[in-house]
Amino acid sequence: MHFVPVTPPALVESARGFDYVTADSAARRIYAAHTGTNALLVVNADTGKVVGQVEVGPMHGVAVDPQTGHVYTGNGLARSISEVDPVSLNVLRTANVDGQVDAIAYDPVLHRVYGDEDDGTHVYVVDTKTMKQIAAVPIPGHKPEYLAVDPQSHDVYQNIDNLAEVAVIGASALKVTRTFPTPAIQKNHPLQYDAQNHILLIGGKNGVLASYTTQGKLVDKVAIQPSVDQCSYDPTTRRIACAGSGKVTVVSVSTKGELKLVGSMNVAEDVHTVAFDPKTGNIWIVWADDKGGEYVQGFTPKP
Repeated sequence: MHFVPVTPPALVESARGFDYVTADSAARRIYAAHTGTNALLVVNADTGKVVGQVEVGPMHGVAVDPQTGHVYTGNGLARSISEVDPVSLNVLRTANVDGQVDAIAYDPVLHRVYGDEDDGTHVYVVDTKTMKQIAAVPIPGHKPEYLAVDPQSHDVYQNIDNLAEVAVIGASALKVTRTFPTPAIQKNHPLQYDAQNHILLIGGKNGVLASYTTQGKLVDKVAIQPSVDQCSYDPTTRRIACAGSGKVTVVSVSTKGELKLVGSMNVAEDVHTVAFDPKTGNIWIVWADDKGGEYVQGFTPKP
């Protein structure tokens, strides 16, 4: 597999670094969080052109509401979660939480945003009907990384970096109901969920991507680049793309959770987050170069 650019690199002004990226295939938008500034970057998923930026706070996490098309942002040091209208490029509402927010995930059925505490010990839960924090769930360890919501059970799967395990938060109890170890993974970072087949896809800083059942049984593992940060799963092509260490690696996922490395491309060393666009199968990355330039670009994987 090789990778063909579908857009030229688009220059982003006043970005100074990025964190999580996500795609809204219905609205044809790519959203990226700026860590060094206070803005949500909005990009046209068909042309690669920057639509605009919305000042929210020192961003990390980003999630899309599929019902409204609005975007939720985890605002890091601002200790808040915001709701953004990406059409008018305005902040609609903001909820204060008890700590610094890193990654976030959204449950559109229960209307909840889950935001993990950066290097902390809690997951904050915001009810988006009232835009208020309704819980601060204590979690084991002190370094939560990425998290995902099960759309059927509404359980939340939270990676715990320093314990090499996953904590499961029950939607009804709003507390950790169980944990399971992930011995194939060291320093858990990315986590994606194949909801159709109930498979968790977890990456580690030790250069391994592994698949687990929701009960914690190891299904398969494959070597990828070390120091992987974010991965993005495309349920249409059944591929997961992972970014870090100057590479984007693509792995195919069978319905049983079997993993196979199918391609990789060298990218700028600063690329550590990535998003699949499920409608096109294109991969989007953002990065900063050593000359002060900030860029966003899309690629299409080819056999």
